[in-house]
Amino acid sequence: MKKGLCLISGGIDSAVAGKIVRDKGYPFDAIHFSIEPFTDSSPEEKSRILSKKIGAERFFVIHCGKAFSEFVKNCRHKYYFVLSKRLMIRIACRIAAKEGLDFIITGEDLGQVSSQTLSNLYSISKVSTLPIIRPLLCYDKQEIIYLAKKFDTYNISCGPEVCDRLGPKNPATSCHEKFILHEEMKIDIEHILIEEIDNAACESLC
Repeated sequence: MKKGLCLISGGIDSAVAGKIVRDKGYPFDAIHFSIEPFTDSSPEEKSRILSKKIGAERFFVIHCGKAFSEFVKNCRHKYYFVLSKRLMIRIACRIAAKEGLDFIITGEDLGQVSSQTLSNLYSISKVSTLPIIRPLLCYDKQEIIYLAKKFDTYNISCGPEVCDRLGPKNPATSCHEKFILHEEMKIDIEHILIEEIDNAACESLC
């Protein structure tokens, strides 16, 4: 049986995406990227509760606030969401490979927010070494909210979104990969990957 790794933010979309995959019969672990100290611990706590509720077997936490702040300090801010998501996908793929997992699950849906455009999702996908499953890709927000209420995750997920705490007011809606690669050259990506993976926390939810 193939097994996935689901990126869980603590918001509405990612929990619904994971539950859809679980209901199709595929087991998965969950991974949360905490941006403390730029937020409190509530996104991590919500993500842990949601992960257990939707059937994740294990819960990984990556404390990447310092790493994400490097993008803010050193790179063009408008590319923050693409750069940070590429880092998350890289970390998720390495952990998945280390743990024998087969695919990545995300709650991204095309065009719902300005950073989730076809161009940006293409650039994000380019760094993945595993298939990325996006169950919500063509859903609108009301459809996702309906499913969240049906799955009984909506009330847990509700609250202010903090994923964009370090993000720009006007994110890039289109990006050519050569510009993203140029920005990534300003950061020691490999060092960040090694450090974050070495410090990853994992707990069983079973």
